[in-house]
Amino acid sequence: MTVREWATRVETAADVSAVREIVLAAFDTAEEADLVDALRKDVAWIDGLSIVSTLGDGTPVGHALLTRCYVGETPALCLAPCSVLPEYQRTGAGSAAIRAVLAAAAESGEHAVVVLGHPEYYPRFGFERASEFGISVSFEVPDEALMALTLTADRPLPSGKIRYAAPFGID
Repeated sequence: MTVREWATRVETAADVSAVREIVLAAFDTAEEADLVDALRKDVAWIDGLSIVSTLGDGTPVGHALLTRCYVGETPALCLAPCSVLPEYQRTGAGSAAIRAVLAAAAESGEHAVVVLGHPEYYPRFGFERASEFGISVSFEVPDEALMALTLTADRPLPSGKIRYAAPFGID
C-alpha cells in the first residue's frame, strides 16, 4: 500500500463496534480492545479525543485515543492505544489519526501528552524521551520507549510519575 491522504473525524457512537474490530485486528490479544471499551466508561474519557481515520465512504480503518492521566499532580493525556486494520497499515492511516487527535487536544487547551511505544515511530509527531523532562512510570520500561510531547511550546512539560487511568491497571 502507498501512503495517501486520509480523512479523519471524531469517533461517533456508530463507530464503537468498528473501532473495537480495528483494535482487535491490530493486536495479538483482546486486551487493548477491552481497554478501549473500559476507558469509554471511565472518568478518563474525554469527548472528542477518540479519532478515526476513514475510507472515502466514511468506514473507519484507523484509530487513535487520548485519555486523561496525570504527570505528578498535573493533568496530562495518554496516547494509547493507536491501531490500524492490518490491510491499511503503513499507508498513513495511523499517522493521520494521531496527528488529528493531537490537534484536537491542542485545540481543547490540553498541553502535555505521554506515550509508551515504539521509539522509532512516535518522534515523527514531536515526542521526546520522557526521562529528559523528569517524567517516569512506576514499572520497568526501556527509557527510549516512554515519551512525552508538549502541545504548547510556551509551557514546559510537568515532571513526576505518570498516573494512568484505572482501566490501564497500573498503580
